Amino acid sequence: MPRALMFQGTGSDVGKSLIVAGLARLLTGRGLVVRPFKPQNMSNNAAVTADGGEIGRAQALQARAARVPPSVHMNPVLLKPQSEVGAQIVVQGRVVGNARAKDYQSRKAMLMPAVLDSFSRMRGEADIVLVEGAGSASEVNLRANDIANMGFARAADVPVVLIGDIDRGGVIASLIGTAAAIDPADARLIRGFIVNKMRGDPTLFAAGMDFVAARTGWVPLGLVPWFRDAHRLPAEDIFGLDAGSAAVDVAADDDGARRRIRVAVPVLPHIANFDDLDPLRLDPAVDLVLLKNGAPLPVDTDLVVLPGSKVTIADLAALRACGWAADIVAHARRGGRVLGLCGGYQMLGRSVADSDGIEGPPATVEGLGLLDVETVLGGDKALVAVTGMSVADGVPLAGYEMHMGTTDGPDTARPLVRLDDVGNGPKSRPDGAVSADGRIAGSYVHGLFADDRQRAAWLARLGAPPAAAADRMLAYEATVEGTLDALAAHLAAHLDIERLLEIAR
Repeated sequence: MPRALMFQGTGSDVGKSLIVAGLARLLTGRGLVVRPFKPQNMSNNAAVTADGGEIGRAQALQARAARVPPSVHMNPVLLKPQSEVGAQIVVQGRVVGNARAKDYQSRKAMLMPAVLDSFSRMRGEADIVLVEGAGSASEVNLRANDIANMGFARAADVPVVLIGDIDRGGVIASLIGTAAAIDPADARLIRGFIVNKMRGDPTLFAAGMDFVAARTGWVPLGLVPWFRDAHRLPAEDIFGLDAGSAAVDVAADDDGARRRIRVAVPVLPHIANFDDLDPLRLDPAVDLVLLKNGAPLPVDTDLVVLPGSKVTIADLAALRACGWAADIVAHARRGGRVLGLCGGYQMLGRSVADSDGIEGPPATVEGLGLLDVETVLGGDKALVAVTGMSVADGVPLAGYEMHMGTTDGPDTARPLVRLDDVGNGPKSRPDGAVSADGRIAGSYVHGLFADDRQRAAWLARLGAPPAAAADRMLAYEATVEGTLDALAAHLAAHLDIERLLEIAR
């Protein structure tokens, strides 16, 4: 039987995703065939898989760490929040419906067969499966029919390693409290523990590791220092984008030509696929400004990016309520540039119609009117990797589509990009729209800025010096790869890898 090991946490954001990614790269480097697996994830930051579905962005990163294409079976249940109390349910890559949080609890038992089926598939491909839990292992109020943590571990008979976060404080109580709170049969599945995000002198916590081990009977597997380059990996949560913006000095040259391009992004309640922003955050030529809680649009903004949205109509209302709609229209009237991606593209048009109630109550609402297009939500969901080039300058691109609905109107006669055909039709197809003055644009393609060629072209259009700083230009994909290698080395230095593998057996 191939080995498997599950990593659960004392809470959210303790570093489960990062540790699984680092171990996937480390064990792959040792010659093992590794598959990541997360039974249930909740995120609007999703990735298109090689088998034509969607999974959480974190599992796509873990697949990359394991040097394999992402599969829908790596994250068989994905919940995509559409409101404070409800979410869209994606099972093995496909949307199967919507549910309020309370109703979903009763549906989880029906999803366990799909979860175990996907886990069996991953196990059949691998020497070892690294399983990531969700949230906290001690949420006993959600234990009935659980498929994300101990419910899965017990059903699949997978040993568990518990991760605690020392940076947030109270890690000793969090670890020992988990042992006290959960069912004894669940507690017996926990074989060891990791303390993550240590800052300062690790010897100061040696007694703490011994204390937890004595109280719980769990094996101490390592005290992992803070990994300072974590911000260089795609963020699963929008708030992760706040950390580690490129703090590179780009003071003006003697002629005053060098400066950072300011890109402003309104952070809307249902922002989706915000990994589009990661390359901008890391690029030393960019000052990425995330606007929150109605913060005003900086007057010196070079480009406003309206990112994807899980609920376009609701986020359009939030855009107006925060005052950002008026700011963006004023920015455009002053000659400023605006780019809408996916849901953001839909918001830029004259109207968005949801007559079938796909996102909520049926409605047709007025858009920002910056592009002469109209959007109708509906039809099959587009989930596909794409390549092509920008129409204006012929610069190649690679990205992906993940959207529902069609957008048409006079401005689509000026498409932003042309995409290579993946079927038997024409050699290429247009996507997106550009205003007559060329300053407002939209597209359904995600991942534009991850392509160094496209990002450089956009920055050049916005006034960045041409090779300004060729010595500091961001090679985004190489940065991600290098960071995964560094993360693997970091974990190798601070975790008992051989003991982890023994527990997995």
